[in-house]
Amino acid sequence: VEESTPATEVKAVTPKQDPKEFLAEFDWDKYEEGIERVDDSKLEEFEAMVAENFVDTADEEVVTGEVVHLTEREAIIDINAKSEGVISLNEFRYNPDLKVGDNVEVLIDIREDKSGQLVLSHRKARTIKAWDRVNNACEKEEIVNGFVKCRTKGGMIVDVFGIEAFLPGSQIDVKPIRDYDQYVGKNMEFKVVKINQEFKNVVVSHKALIEADIEEQKKEIIGQLEKGQVLEG
Repeated sequence: VEESTPATEVKAVTPKQDPKEFLAEFDWDKYEEGIERVDDSKLEEFEAMVAENFVDTADEEVVTGEVVHLTEREAIIDINAKSEGVISLNEFRYNPDLKVGDNVEVLIDIREDKSGQLVLSHRKARTIKAWDRVNNACEKEEIVNGFVKCRTKGGMIVDVFGIEAFLPGSQIDVKPIRDYDQYVGKNMEFKVVKINQEFKNVVVSHKALIEADIEEQKKEIIGQLEKGQVLEG
């Protein structure tokens, strides 16, 4: 009597799909409507891919994007979101050499316009970064460079990191200044002496740096003095 050999169950091997390929082909609309079912393991893989590759566009924070296309009016920016974003070229007037492949800092301005695109702002991102730099300079008492733009009532307007700061007339020099116009158009060093966070006002001083230099010179001279030393002058 021949013994029957038990049939060996052959399992179909499903080729493993590349997660990036799955991500590219995934129909989110069908999934949300319940038309397309996805097994739990594949869904977990999808969520991991989203976390790894997509920025959280809900967070109002500055992110870095890449210029992928330029039109006559707009720059198309890829920030690894569900759709690419657009920025008016007016925001890049300071950078006429902007080109495809450049990385730029942007802020999510409108999450989705009528055409489904993200509307980004480079100007707002620059302002946020500038405020971070100004606050940091104030906390660490660092010297900052500024450009004197124009005169105003009681002092001057100075461009510091792209932010308009106020330089009081009394803080220009240790001696009284009568001709403010002589400083317009000049780059100078300043110390951030006051920031009003509520009204976003910045006050800078050039006088504070001169006074600090004078104080250092005094300490240096005093340090070189010896008892009984005779000085001429």
